Amino acid sequence: MMTTAMQYAAHSNSMDQQQFDGKSAETRHLKPGEVSTGTTIMAIPFDGGVVLGADSRVSTGVYVANRVSDKIVQLHDRIWCCRSGSAADTQALTDYVKHYLSQLAVETSRLPTVKNAATLMRKLCYENKDKLMAGVIIGGWDEVDGGSVYNISLGGSCVKLPFAIGGSGSTYIYGLVDSQFHENMSMEETLSFVKKAVSHAMARDGSSGGIIRTVVVTEQGNQREYINGNQLPYGP
Repeated sequence: MMTTAMQYAAHSNSMDQQQFDGKSAETRHLKPGEVSTGTTIMAIPFDGGVVLGADSRVSTGVYVANRVSDKIVQLHDRIWCCRSGSAADTQALTDYVKHYLSQLAVETSRLPTVKNAATLMRKLCYENKDKLMAGVIIGGWDEVDGGSVYNISLGGSCVKLPFAIGGSGSTYIYGLVDSQFHENMSMEETLSFVKKAVSHAMARDGSSGGIIRTVVVTEQGNQREYINGNQLPYGP
């Protein structure tokens, strides 16, 4: 015989199963009508700049809402942001940070640093962590640190890292990145590595897909590139 507690637990599990049916761990906590960037994002600094990469799939549950979304957003001249989590939340955050950095540049008469951008994003994410689902990577080049990368996780913690990967697809490539990453890679090596890692994640993660977008940021400027889905370095 089932006790009352066992019956309640079974009922709760059944209700949870119905509520989360067809939803991934990343999308089940989205608000009604909200979509997830359900994502693979990556950034690696090299001597003279940074390479950022991302897939392009936006999903809501098991439905792909957008196949060619742009998840790499320019915050200032040589500062960029890779977005993961709620598409609406991350779009709002990048708009705020872009506005604040523009104001800062005017008021100080100098270009903001990557650390300035990461600090602003961290403040917004941490102080609104109960209302947001946003994990971002800030990367770029400045005169103080050269190429640098900051990872800002869902709770709002901000850490400067030798490389950063994020999103649902990142869990599939930690071993690959750990085994093949090394310091002082050239721009060409870094760009090739980012493309390879993101394509591996896209092949394994159902919430990642579409095309690969990359941005190479150096003192000379920004170079954008994309790879079609049928031309990926790795895939089924």
